[in-house]
Amino acid sequence: MELPFNEAGVSVTRTALSAAGQVFPLRDIDDLRVVAGRRNRGLPIALSLIGVAIAAVGGAYGSGAGLGCGVMMVVVGWLAWIWQDAKHQLFVVTGGESREAVWSNDLAFLERVEQAVRAAKAASAEASAARPAVQ
Repeated sequence: MELPFNEAGVSVTRTALSAAGQVFPLRDIDDLRVVAGRRNRGLPIALSLIGVAIAAVGGAYGSGAGLGCGVMMVVVGWLAWIWQDAKHQLFVVTGGESREAVWSNDLAFLERVEQAVRAAKAASAEASAARPAVQ
């Protein structure tokens, strides 16, 4: 049996999606959707603006400590921006109920999982349509 997709603990077979200890039979999956997470902008911007203000006041009064603290706050704000991860989620709709199946920091990975599930569902539908009806 060929596994169409098996990566990072997520596998898609001809019959099911298995992820994070959950198994979703393909026949029960009505729809899939990927929700892209966003980074929090407030904290990094606030830290950087406070740092700029402290550095400006420290520079205006000739205070090396104020200038140094302000520059360090700007750097901390920048680091808070680049180190934070956006949590992306793949939701599976079964029986009208939406459940989170997988989350990842890599949006492209979740899109590959979604494409693999849709391809497996299409292949399963073609195989069942090609199968002759037994009486």
